Amino acid sequence: MPSSAPVCPVPTEQQPINEYQELKESWFFRWATLKLQDYVKPIIALWIISWLVAGPVSATSFPISKHPAQFFLLGAFGAMALPLLALLRLYLGWVYVRDRLSNATIFYEESGWYDGQEWTKPEEVLQRDHLIVNYQLKAWLKRLKLTFGAIAALFVLGGGLWIFL
Repeated sequence: MPSSAPVCPVPTEQQPINEYQELKESWFFRWATLKLQDYVKPIIALWIISWLVAGPVSATSFPISKHPAQFFLLGAFGAMALPLLALLRLYLGWVYVRDRLSNATIFYEESGWYDGQEWTKPEEVLQRDHLIVNYQLKAWLKRLKLTFGAIAALFVLGGGLWIFL
């Protein structure tokens, strides 16, 4: 019995739904999809690990025995570099997939960079992709944006404390 669904010419690994599934199953990108407490744990772990570099740098600038508050604030700021880079990578990866799912046309390469093509999604594929974007990706991206906002607020708070030291 022949199928009425149009054949998708996009290679399997370049189909937005498969890119979405791949990210969702990836150990790194799955991080954005976890429960709140499981989402926050890697951020804190990366921040603590980053202290291995930020702590000595901060101690060189502000010896802990003479300037403990400045040492801690500078170290805390510096230690946020690794978590921020990881969160940025998460955000950019999910935004890329969101855009591919949202677009009505998909750019793909058949065998290499020199033979790019575009495929227009049929309405049922477009609706399915929009459901994924609206009911999953938007929530994960919102969480990432809120995380960036919280980190920015901590930087502003720390900067305000720095002024009074």
